[in-house]
Amino acid sequence: MPIPRRFLPSTSLLQAFEVTARTQNVTAAAKELSLTQSAVSRQIRALEEQLGTELFYREKQSLRLTSGGERYAREIREALQKISSASMSLRANPSGGTLNLAILPTFGTRWLAPRLPDFLGRNPGVTINLVTKMSQFDFRSEAIDAAIHFGEPDWPDCGFQLLRGEVVVPACSPDFKQQHRLETVEDLLLTPLLHLSSRPDAWEQFFALHGVLAPALEGMLFDQFATAAQAAMSGMGVALLPDFLIKDELEHGVLVRACEATLTSSSRYYLCWPLENGKYGPLQAFSGWLRDICYED
Repeated sequence: MPIPRRFLPSTSLLQAFEVTARTQNVTAAAKELSLTQSAVSRQIRALEEQLGTELFYREKQSLRLTSGGERYAREIREALQKISSASMSLRANPSGGTLNLAILPTFGTRWLAPRLPDFLGRNPGVTINLVTKMSQFDFRSEAIDAAIHFGEPDWPDCGFQLLRGEVVVPACSPDFKQQHRLETVEDLLLTPLLHLSSRPDAWEQFFALHGVLAPALEGMLFDQFATAAQAAMSGMGVALLPDFLIKDELEHGVLVRACEATLTSSSRYYLCWPLENGKYGPLQAFSGWLRDICYED
């Protein structure tokens, strides 16, 4: 529903009112605005007529805000500050704006979040709001502009940008590996295996790739890589984890490879968005930045 024009005074009228309300003096307001006193007085009168109420008590040579004028002055001051801030941000970065991004929890915290300061430094006018999504996203019913997706680029009516693939490794604590004397893929069949609910057949794929016949596999089930990694670090078993998401743990030795075998995932990480968002400034800036850092990776 459109807002009636009488409730949308021009910024020149609002600015004249705000400065006069702040200085409580038409002469001072005129000097700040580089206008004549009579011009400021006319603008305030025009605003009062448009609103249908008086904003000042006029007492001889002085002005005093009415109670309604005081409240209005506070709100108008905040509104003008927001407009000024938005204008400065836009001038500094014409592609500025807000990007609501759905992320996968561990990918978001381990890979994306540490890199975001670089993006924000290059695009100071853009704000990114992160929403964690474990389930499939729906651009039609959710207020998100784009999403980080792991899988295949098979979403209808969506644009995609490949970010990266992944290699998963069997990882465990150093003590666990020593205790179970792990060296080969076959050795893993005799240990507790940790499973991820979003990839229930990962271990079957791993063993099949390396020519090992595996019986029905059992073990603890986790909904996120982060909790599976923590369980592995605590000596609860071996987990199949993307090597780039546990890089720090491997470098610091709190996780080690249970054996040297790996599995390259058939699925990949993508940035995806509704086709109608393709020319949205913040998305284009974010997409370009991701393209650069993924190339550098």
